[in-house]
Amino acid sequence: MTNLRFNALETASSRSAKNVETPSNRISDYFGEDCFGLPQMKASLAPAIYKKVESAVKHGTKIDEATADAVASAVATWAISKGVTHHTHWFQPLTGSSAEKHDSFFDYTKGIETFKGSTLTQQEPDASSFPNGGIRATNQARGYTGWDPSSPIFISNNTLCIPTIFVSYTGDTLDYKTPLLKAQEAINKATIDVCNYFEDGVTSISASLGCEQEYFLVDKAFYAARPDLYITGRTLFGAKPPHGQQLDDHYFGSIAPRVAAFMKDFEFQCHKLGIPITTRHNEVAPGQFEAAPLYEEINTGVDHNLLMMDVMEKVAGEHNFAVLLHEKPFANLNGSGKHNNWSLITNKGRNLFQPEGSLYFLTFLVNTIKAVHQYGDLLRASIASAGNDHRLGANEAPPAIMSVFLGSTLTEFLNEVAESGKLVYQEGGEAFIELGIDKIPGLKLDNTDRNRTSPFAFTGNKFEFRAVGSHQNTATPMTVLNLIVAEQLSQFKAAVDAKIGAGTDKEAAIREVLVSYIKESEAIRFEGDGYSQEWVDEAESRGLSNVKDTPRALDFFISSEAKEIFAKHNVFSEKEIEARHDVWSEIYSTKIDIESKTMEEIVLNKVIPAATSYVAKLVDSAAKLKDLGLDASAIVTTIEEVTGFMKTAKEGVAAMVLERDRVLEIEDTNAQAVEFCDSIKTKYFDTIREAVDRLELFVDDAEWPLPKYSEMLFLK
Repeated sequence: MTNLRFNALETASSRSAKNVETPSNRISDYFGEDCFGLPQMKASLAPAIYKKVESAVKHGTKIDEATADAVASAVATWAISKGVTHHTHWFQPLTGSSAEKHDSFFDYTKGIETFKGSTLTQQEPDASSFPNGGIRATNQARGYTGWDPSSPIFISNNTLCIPTIFVSYTGDTLDYKTPLLKAQEAINKATIDVCNYFEDGVTSISASLGCEQEYFLVDKAFYAARPDLYITGRTLFGAKPPHGQQLDDHYFGSIAPRVAAFMKDFEFQCHKLGIPITTRHNEVAPGQFEAAPLYEEINTGVDHNLLMMDVMEKVAGEHNFAVLLHEKPFANLNGSGKHNNWSLITNKGRNLFQPEGSLYFLTFLVNTIKAVHQYGDLLRASIASAGNDHRLGANEAPPAIMSVFLGSTLTEFLNEVAESGKLVYQEGGEAFIELGIDKIPGLKLDNTDRNRTSPFAFTGNKFEFRAVGSHQNTATPMTVLNLIVAEQLSQFKAAVDAKIGAGTDKEAAIREVLVSYIKESEAIRFEGDGYSQEWVDEAESRGLSNVKDTPRALDFFISSEAKEIFAKHNVFSEKEIEARHDVWSEIYSTKIDIESKTMEEIVLNKVIPAATSYVAKLVDSAAKLKDLGLDASAIVTTIEEVTGFMKTAKEGVAAMVLERDRVLEIEDTNAQAVEFCDSIKTKYFDTIREAVDRLELFVDDAEWPLPKYSEMLFLK
């Protein structure tokens, strides 16, 4: 038992950085070489065929059989020339990760490699065991995957991967991609309608996403020696280390050689897949890092983030690391999230959130604020998970309260509008910070500061949704964000058109509606410290929700208001959203159940035996001191303290097991999730953990069975 920890220490300390060679020092020489998107299709398809594919991607037209056959032939020729032997439809079931079933290119009846357009566009993977929330019965297991031509095909592990949607035989959605594509259609239509107030020629818009990804690295030897890490993704136990993140010395620090080698390899693999990673750095907590890409079209950006996480885990293994994507893998240290940078860009290249002194910019800014105010609870629901519950509001991440940060310039302007009712915005000239150091040029001042405590912050020419969890498939929060802004823009157009129809000038009508929205949504705007108790109190007085746990947050998805807008924009039917509510509730319960059982196993099979062995040594030492006529009271006191913590841990586990058995008998999925949250997690986890963490501090270092934080996190 003890040897496992010390063997891990010895193994980890003996490792050195792996040498990583790339074919060129110029990323442009190999960027995208393992993906087959529109640029590759343009180079390999006949012009007429390519135009049909491009039209499908940009305008949603159907791809006919002849076009599909031509694409299939071209992509198969390309893939086989690169040593690929199999193909798969790559889809995103409700497990939250990706799924694939590999088939060979080889046709045994003809003795040749072949790939048909019908295989490219549609497959039936069965996939009967994926979560579905009751949409499919056991005897109704048929499901289809369908090619999404707007996301690049790619090669992974010598397999051609074709991004697809996943639906049931009845057409009900069973994945994360399909609702996102539907929400894209909704925001595309709503945005075009509003853009036409201001300019002609806007025929499509693209929601863009740049998804920053935080993660932890630990050595594989430590990972294997911590059952809680490899079973649940987080440490269920662990005393606070003397040196954690309090000095902020890891943040943006020099990257350790082993980590730098991993990052180089990981980025190389991502660049070959066309994933535009540009930034890497140390994060706040020891052992924590971040990778950040450029923005992309939102559907591709979501796919690339999911693929990036998969590549990250595989490459980490080759460098003898384990990647931890859990939102809170270590107590008392910062957790991890994704920072989703979102904006809207027209087919004419205009970023609708680029600040300027125009009614055009203000229309989209104000409507987005109004959308968050009106549907903030849906945004909260979209980021709900067992892992994110540990992170939100924990003085390291935005709170569970949804609010919008704009910066001083825009805030002062909107406050003035709310007070005066006049909508006149003039963009100021460039401002600089003068440092008084001659050789340093003046630093250009942005029109906003940053607020890392805000869940939804305007950051210059985009909004940054900072509350998304690090392990999460980001499709759901992006689906909800696109949807609520689409709904708000449609309401805005209806209000403006009504005023125009009543005889009001178009520009005056737009101004009047925007002024009313600014006043109505004032409560959602907050510029201060989102971590503070003062904000919690103020938010309550403003009427803003503060739902801290997943089971209750998920209920926002099945409110009558949510069901209405989901159905209105064809994103979810009532049956589909209720099914997802059940699936996500069950996933929550299952994760808490797994954590509870893992906690039980570690306490009874590792911690208590180690503490018992240590107590036996103390008893022996006390007896020897007494035999020598010496004072053994200090040792006796320690024995009493250690046995007290052992008793607390054992009794806590015993009570938790009884309660867990009761909760598991509850048949209603949603009620069970609430009970797991309130009864198991809230009542027992912290008590048991605190007792075990105290034992870690008392028990002889040579006896303690689990690698400690200070051993795992300071990578060399």
